Amino acid sequence: MGMANELVHVVDDDEAMRDSVAFLLGTEGFEVRLYEAGTDLLDRLPKPAGGAVLTDIRMPDVDGLELLRRLRAAGHALPVVMMTGHGDVPLAVEAMKLGACDFIEKPFDDEALLQALRSALERAGPAAPADPGLREFVRRIGTLSERERQVLDQLVAGGTSKEIGRVLDISPRTVEIYRAKLMAKTQAANLQELVRWAVLAGIA
Repeated sequence: MGMANELVHVVDDDEAMRDSVAFLLGTEGFEVRLYEAGTDLLDRLPKPAGGAVLTDIRMPDVDGLELLRRLRAAGHALPVVMMTGHGDVPLAVEAMKLGACDFIEKPFDDEALLQALRSALERAGPAAPADPGLREFVRRIGTLSERERQVLDQLVAGGTSKEIGRVLDISPRTVEIYRAKLMAKTQAANLQELVRWAVLAGIA
């Protein structure tokens, strides 16, 4: 991997967040460029640009989704990882549909962030639909019971256990049980992975 691959463009309107992410990535040997707003990134990004973009999803003016749209419209293909807040699953799903390669939920641990960026830089492009892991995931979805599939659909839509329980008329506790079952059956490590697979498989 050349140095160009190690470049991360960090976009976040929160200065403390920018600084802490920059410090972490710097200690890991990444080259980091910081931007306070999506418009700064769009103005300063050379063409063709190398590296990956790490952006917060919720920002004033140009949010992460709009930034992603504008990057793609300007012909930039560099991989984008979204930082989302708790409960931003519907936004993360939309970001994945727009071509973000991953999202990571705040507060995240350092290792999770590094992992997301490394795989983004390795992929440096949308995941191939022929990904064997994806085919396997689609096959596993077929093994879900009707109720598990309903819970999956609600989870990917961003529902909490309480909300899903209301929609499906079951207790939040029962939702948790179905959720555990469907996570086991799909072999998704966490909600983030479940959502990512679901989007790539076209079921979100």
